[in-house]
Amino acid sequence: MTEPELRAWGESVGRSLSPGQVIWLEGDLGAGKTTLAQAILRGLGVADLVTSPTFGLVHSYRTRLGVAYHVDCYRLRTSLEARDLDWLTIAGPDVSALLIEWPDRAASFAPAPTLRIKLVHTASAEQRTMTAEGSVAVPAVPASH
Repeated sequence: MTEPELRAWGESVGRSLSPGQVIWLEGDLGAGKTTLAQAILRGLGVADLVTSPTFGLVHSYRTRLGVAYHVDCYRLRTSLEARDLDWLTIAGPDVSALLIEWPDRAASFAPAPTLRIKLVHTASAEQRTMTAEGSVAVPAVPASH
């Protein structure tokens, strides 16, 4: 899957979401997690610039369904640092979507995903493979990717 294909698929996912979805974005550095998060938020109606929350850990955005949170746990040194994030707010009942990059670093503090997306580099720098699984009805991942 190329970056334009990833963005198009992510936007269609965002358009198909209902409130309260927890999306785990997994993959190596540079696999496209933030690119996919940007596209999903765009599909949810975010017109603002969506940037990586790597240094701030959490960014919030107003969407057509309410507030969405984008969390990046990459900089957490231990899973206990995840305890200090305000999970009651960012995973609360009024949240439209919660997108978590590097959810494994948050251990049991991160809520279980309703959609889990894994991105993997291929031999080509412009391509990646992707799998998506969960209880959320989303557009199918293109079969050739």
